[in-house]
Amino acid sequence: MPSLDHIFNAFVTILVTIDPPGLAPLFLALTGGMNRSERQQVAIRSSIIGFGVLALFALAGAAILSVFGITLPAFRVAGGLLLFYIAFEMIFERRQERKEKSADTAVTKDHIRNIAAFPLAIPLIAGPGAISATVLLSGTFAGAAGHMMLVAIIAACIALTWLTFVAAERVDGFLGETGRSILTRLLGVILAALAVQFVADGIKALIAA
Repeated sequence: MPSLDHIFNAFVTILVTIDPPGLAPLFLALTGGMNRSERQQVAIRSSIIGFGVLALFALAGAAILSVFGITLPAFRVAGGLLLFYIAFEMIFERRQERKEKSADTAVTKDHIRNIAAFPLAIPLIAGPGAISATVLLSGTFAGAAGHMMLVAIIAACIALTWLTFVAAERVDGFLGETGRSILTRLLGVILAALAVQFVADGIKALIAA
């Protein structure tokens, strides 16, 4: 079984890449004009779809990589670099702008009943960063028990995301523009440190191999 440190690091990594506080204002924008019941339906559906995608990569991530002939250490280096780029965007407020563009494009092209699947579930909840982090962590959480633990961690992160959606109006009003900016930058710094650790571990494994 993974240690408590591994479990905590996995929880922080996945939660930061999903970034529930950053999704709250986008959720409000995408569900504009809906009543509370309709918003709750969108929140539940998007959370379930997002969980399904991440759980799939948690359980079959290594198999998916092997199909393409990619080793886990190589993916760990590539995924770590991607996570570092996402952290860079978070620190310099670029990620939110990109998410808002994705949200705006989806609203104009898709019917409002489909926004739970796109763009909320994919790519805002289960985006490239969260998927990469999940696949990377699946190497640490080996075996059936480890995979189940990772799925449970993902479920906890998705549950917090759903709670953030449900309380989106209050969260956005409480944080405000300044609070949201500070929180995003702080999470970005944490994610950058975790990304560097992923790259370092991957390079060590590649050299050892």
